[in-house]
Amino acid sequence: MSNTLRPYLNTIRATIQAAMCLENFGSQIVERHNKPEIEMKTSKELLLNSVVISRNKNEKVLIEGSINSLRISVAIKKADEVEVILSKRFMRFLTQRAENFVILRRKPVEGYDISFLVTNAHTESMYKHKLIDFIIQFMEDIDKEISEMKLSVNARARIVAVEYLKAFQSA
Repeated sequence: MSNTLRPYLNTIRATIQAAMCLENFGSQIVERHNKPEIEMKTSKELLLNSVVISRNKNEKVLIEGSINSLRISVAIKKADEVEVILSKRFMRFLTQRAENFVILRRKPVEGYDISFLVTNAHTESMYKHKLIDFIIQFMEDIDKEISEMKLSVNARARIVAVEYLKAFQSA
């Protein structure tokens, strides 16, 4: 992890830890229902203030909390068009497999690339610190993966360009 990324991820970790005090809370409207309040937004008094942690204009995290759920939305850095395309395809690949990630939402919050939804049931069946570690590790790895894919695409494009230009050179 780079030295510039470390404070950003540490701030996100501390904020998620503070917001992850979730408890079982049934719906106030429908009896015997327990829906994530951050998704339903039925009662304003059950929602916490949203927090946006931004590293720059394009790279930010939105943390929205409620009494029984926590939604973490991540906007990944996109420096150029290649990174925009790669991140869009990679996020699509991951969201199609959301059931394998348990806390991953199929549809991200508007303006963000990917979202996680942690409910009180998740915190009861899994370790909180492991959930937080997963999210932070995911954010570290996603940057690394997109950078590696970009390098790979550029290397392949260079090889294709060389082979294409060889046809003009020998003529």
